[in-house]
Amino acid sequence: MVGLPQIITLAVETSMRLGELLGLEWSRIDLARRTAHLVDTKNGESRTVALASAALDALRTLPRRIDGRVFGWQNKDSFEKAWTRCKARALAAYQTDCAASSNKPDPTFLTDLRHEATSRLFEKGLGVMEVASMTGHKSLAMLKRYTHIEAEKLAQKLG
Repeated sequence: MVGLPQIITLAVETSMRLGELLGLEWSRIDLARRTAHLVDTKNGESRTVALASAALDALRTLPRRIDGRVFGWQNKDSFEKAWTRCKARALAAYQTDCAASSNKPDPTFLTDLRHEATSRLFEKGLGVMEVASMTGHKSLAMLKRYTHIEAEKLAQKLG
């Protein structure tokens, strides 16, 4: 389906939740200022998310829909069906490539991309408040739950 690569890119680049991604409307995206305003968030508070260059590039490749929405999935269930098909194709290709080894791939869920995105924001050097403003987390405890910093990257920073 049109938009699957772009929604994955946005998930990784912005740490938006699936419902936030599916609810994106072009009228709330400012490509010049590199922001997306989210009004329907899980925690009930609207927020404006900064858009990295990769997120902007992904958005620019999407056709404009007549209904003003960025993505065509009507709800999470319809997206999950497309995501499941995508994962099945990718898994089949991966298993073919790894047939000679005994490695088994781990399952991937869209929320895994949110964890990855949150960790990447910290790795880029953003502070706690900056990351929280992007992810919409209200508590440090929840933000920590979504953050997985690699020891090797910490070692590089330490010198």
